[in-house]
Amino acid sequence: MSSRDVRTVYLGQYTHEHAETIAGELERAGIVWWYKAPGYLSQIWEHGVRLFVDRERLQEAKVIAEAVLAPPGRSEEGPEGLA
Repeated sequence: MSSRDVRTVYLGQYTHEHAETIAGELERAGIVWWYKAPGYLSQIWEHGVRLFVDRERLQEAKVIAEAVLAPPGRSEEGPEGLA
């Protein structure tokens, strides 16, 4: 990681399982990230883990998150498998 000042932005809120998978893919891509899990009391109204990523790589992170959340067998060409 470089010594530049990294600023993070909100990527989204995900289940614990999806957040772990997305985080692994972000690490493989070299994207700086962090998370905020709900606390003991706030888990009553907050469901899931919020992920934040390097703002300069937000678009790339969104693509990664969408790929993780895509249904199995979904084609790369588009949502319905059409080019």
